[in-house]
Amino acid sequence: MPSVMINKTESGMSFYVPKKDLEETIVSMEHEGPGRWGGEITLADGSRYFLEPMDEAPRLPITLRAKRL
Repeated sequence: MPSVMINKTESGMSFYVPKKDLEETIVSMEHEGPGRWGGEITLADGSRYFLEPMDEAPRLPITLRAKRL
C-alpha cells in the first residue's frame, strides 16, 4: 500500500503517488458527502485505488495509505 497525497486544486482534487511520480485528478470518489469520506476512487487515467473511509472529510492536503485496485 503506497503512501499518497491528496490535495485540493482548481480542477478538483489531485492524487499524487511519490514513488511513481504519478499525479492525476480524482474523477470519482465513493464517499464524498457529509458524514463519510474515502472508499474507492477513480483517477483521470482510469487507475483505481481504495482509501479507508473516514467519518468526515479531512483538511487537505493529507497523506494517506492507499490500496491499488
